[in-house]
Amino acid sequence: MIIRDNEFVDIATPTGPMRTYILRPVAAGKYPGVVLYSEIFQVTAPVRRAAAVLAGHGFVVVVPEIFHELEALGTVLAYDQPGADRGNADKITKEISSYDSDARAALDFLKSYEYCTGRLGVMGICIGGHLAFRAAMNADVLATACFYATDIHSGSLGKGKHDNSLQRAGEIHGELLHIWGRQDPHIPLEGRNLIKARLEEAGARFTWHEFNAAHAFMRDEGPRYDPALAQQCWGLVFELFHRRLGVGDLPS
Repeated sequence: MIIRDNEFVDIATPTGPMRTYILRPVAAGKYPGVVLYSEIFQVTAPVRRAAAVLAGHGFVVVVPEIFHELEALGTVLAYDQPGADRGNADKITKEISSYDSDARAALDFLKSYEYCTGRLGVMGICIGGHLAFRAAMNADVLATACFYATDIHSGSLGKGKHDNSLQRAGEIHGELLHIWGRQDPHIPLEGRNLIKARLEEAGARFTWHEFNAAHAFMRDEGPRYDPALAQQCWGLVFELFHRRLGVGDLPS
């Protein structure tokens, strides 16, 4: 579908305005909503292109700036060591409660947005995968796709590096899709096994996919991008979201 990708809104949150980019089909009608969470670098060109792929398959997509209270609105960090250092510092400066209130604000915006059906999903990449996991604890999130979600196994997200994401896994009632790279040093085998065991214990509804890939293999620039594997993973995402969220007014 042809999309509109030049809109943004500054959503009110308890910690200040959150710049949020909106991508949606041009065709008239209502479509399911998806919150897309970025890497630590915020809304980079690859993240925007990922949002465009989602929107082009019949979704209203909102992409919030995850460090809006720490960085000037519109800030994009570079894919280099200084950018990584700054993003990694931001992720453990922000309070866990602020990540959660941001998620609620983004979901509430989508539910009230005139082009959205009100059926909600979440997708996230890297730290965004962890934020998607936490956003899935909201009862109105029906489907969540987490790509190589960092820090869940170590419980080290947010100020104090002591989150409770694994402990709260039982609060997730929608369906989860987890995708991992076996060659990803950020989430080793023991970490992946810990997360999977906790989901089993909690009785979560989830599917689990591990591929021979490095961290950031979905990012469509840089040396770790795997286009063929990315195409397979997009298919898994669309199957989940279309099945759980519906297709809205997507033409047959």
